[in-house]
Amino acid sequence: MIEVVHAAELGESYRRAIAEVFVDGFGPDFSYFSKDSAKLLDALEHALVLDVFHVALIGGRPAGITACTDGRQLSLRHDRRELRRHLGLYKGTIADIGFRREFCKPLPYAKGGTASLEFVATGTKYRGRGVATTLLTHLLTLPQYDEYVLVDISDVNTAALRLYEKLGFREFKRTRVRHTKQTGINYYISMRLVQG
Repeated sequence: MIEVVHAAELGESYRRAIAEVFVDGFGPDFSYFSKDSAKLLDALEHALVLDVFHVALIGGRPAGITACTDGRQLSLRHDRRELRRHLGLYKGTIADIGFRREFCKPLPYAKGGTASLEFVATGTKYRGRGVATTLLTHLLTLPQYDEYVLVDISDVNTAALRLYEKLGFREFKRTRVRHTKQTGINYYISMRLVQG
């Protein structure tokens, strides 16, 4: 059985396990900084804002995560000293600059009643068991939102794109990326679901 809980309810004692799911899901996106998942975990664990993350538990263990914000709240709040300590001065500084550019600004179309769903990830050993579907379905029932957005999904993440479409999300924006040779990503796709 999959149980969905607010990460803040689980508390700090679950931070590392939640961060493990984060790194499991997004480690390849951060591989420039390190291919060592343990190093990435040490560098990024502190940055997760537990107040906005929701966690899918299987047997009491985090199996999937998603941040749900109003588009103005941050889901990552990093400390540049922590990044430099774990990634080194050069890569830690580049991570700090990149994170500030990518993760520390509100969405331009954030408005009342709109939820931004961010960092949807399922741990490798739990994939194919409906974790992300259960987690997102739960979030789509939150009464304070009638519109949900997912931004910057890589076009090569076809499994995620299919899941979002199955749940009713539709593409509203496509942005060509400049780092196609390094990442294999051609576009970032943004999707929206409006209820009612």
